[in-house]
Amino acid sequence: MKSSVILLILSSVVFAEDTVLHIDIGIHGCSDSDAVVMYGVDGEEIEYADFNKQEGVVALPPFADPYSYASFYENAQASREACRANLATCIQAYKNPEEKIAPPYSSIYSRGEVVLGVRNTLICHVSGFHPAPVRVRWTRNNQNVTEGVRISTPYPNEDFTLNQFSSLTFTPEEGDIYSCTVEHVGLNEPLTRVWDLPEVSQPSVGPAVFCGVGLTLGLLGVATGTFFLIKGNECN
Repeated sequence: MKSSVILLILSSVVFAEDTVLHIDIGIHGCSDSDAVVMYGVDGEEIEYADFNKQEGVVALPPFADPYSYASFYENAQASREACRANLATCIQAYKNPEEKIAPPYSSIYSRGEVVLGVRNTLICHVSGFHPAPVRVRWTRNNQNVTEGVRISTPYPNEDFTLNQFSSLTFTPEEGDIYSCTVEHVGLNEPLTRVWDLPEVSQPSVGPAVFCGVGLTLGLLGVATGTFFLIKGNECN
């Protein structure tokens, strides 16, 4: 069944002395089976409504300043109902035009430098697609992975195609191969990107060993010199 969608994008720009400081954006959208409400700034999500868990989700990273909006989810619910109430009217007014389909492209990369045994994050960036949604699946050594997986809400590009990020928290181990697979109505077949361990850093004992050996030899040299100095004084 074809799904009709209303998407309302609200944006505001803060100016100071003719210089753009920040760009805020709000996305309110709905279909006959789904809805999205999200706010962001400068291309990053701040908070979105999770209608399955019935809560507002703050999407800021842990190092960002704390943010809270107590009535966010309640307002998102009201926005969803208003959108659905207007959906039939908009479908009739615009004669339910066929949606333009744009297939996604994707890339996969690690958030930080990869070190064996050190916790890290893999990111699957999906971009240039329309309409939402995309489905992203992760595998490790050809086995499906669901634990530690997170996906953002779609974020619009300037051409009104969409961006979306999925992340996987993992601990790199020798020989691991990861993949993210993207499914979308614009793809004839799923799009898979593979990530395997590059040349990675390993905790090294070399510097400590060399320093320890050097210090030991230095102390032995001092002790030997002191011994001969004492013996020389006794002979005198």
